[in-house]
Amino acid sequence: MTDKLLDLKHLEKKFGKQTVLSDVNLSVYAGQIVGLIGPSGAGKSTVIKTSLGMEVADGGDALVLGEHMPNRELLGRIGYMAQSDALYGSLSGRENLQFFGTLKGVKRRELAPAIAHVAEVVDLTGDLDKRVSGYSGGMQRRLSLAIALLAEPELLVLDEPTVGIDPALRRQIWGELDKIRDEGRGVLITTHVMDEAELVNKVALLLNGKIMAFDEPAALKQQYQVDTIEDVFLKAEGAL
Repeated sequence: MTDKLLDLKHLEKKFGKQTVLSDVNLSVYAGQIVGLIGPSGAGKSTVIKTSLGMEVADGGDALVLGEHMPNRELLGRIGYMAQSDALYGSLSGRENLQFFGTLKGVKRRELAPAIAHVAEVVDLTGDLDKRVSGYSGGMQRRLSLAIALLAEPELLVLDEPTVGIDPALRRQIWGELDKIRDEGRGVLITTHVMDEAELVNKVALLLNGKIMAFDEPAALKQQYQVDTIEDVFLKAEGAL
């Protein structure tokens, strides 16, 4: 297992003449949860898509598990949850999980217990055999998260995973993320829920396509002489 699971160096991305990412440096190590926070349009999703090879970088370097993406051989070692749900509406929740689990290389004998576990984490156990087209938006988000959790990925990349999820379930999901970290795996999570940014090992503050700060929450609060990560964010934004 690679100790540095994600390594972004001087990453640049442009769309036409607009620079969306500028000199982004970010790393996620095994046994670590890193939070990427910033307002809508700051470039959080672009950081993820460029890292995972869904967008081509215009400069810099992005390594995932020591390799450049896209790389099909790494598919089973990475769990990814996008902002938009890519699910098969005509299939049930269980059938979606079976399909993506097989795609990730989960062995047949391990698939049923793996599905049972991730369904319990996201509170979908009683809805697994319902067709996904009948799921609410929140249920579809939870199913997408369950799919990302399959195969016990070394690196979990989650783009706004708790949007539309109630506080009790959000706490349960964070309990699972803590467990993943304690097992020596790594998590990169984007969020605009500032109290979630208090729960990570390191926070990267993204504003106007640049990482304005990257450190432990306590260190950032001390640096900016404030009491919360939300106040760090507001102070950094005001300094621009």
